[in-house]
Amino acid sequence: MLRVREPEFYEHRMFRTPERDVHVHVFSVGCPEIDRYLIFRNRLRENSVDRQRYEDTKRRLAAQDWPDMNFYADAKSEVVEAIIRAAREG
Repeated sequence: MLRVREPEFYEHRMFRTPERDVHVHVFSVGCPEIDRYLIFRNRLRENSVDRQRYEDTKRRLAAQDWPDMNFYADAKSEVVEAIIRAAREG
């Protein structure tokens, strides 16, 4: 099911299953966001401390009521950017 459509942002699309257990992001070819997503994913796979930090953040934020999912996404941006920064530095 298509959930996000942002043609102005590298033709970004986000699909998810009805159960909300899988999200798939699609970008145009050559988009710099692809590298950011992969850096983030790989860091979470390789670093248990950052993986736990991200999980804790998501659980804390998921327990709150949000008027829109964009607010939730924005709220986790700080930890996401910190993890990407750590991956690039390390």
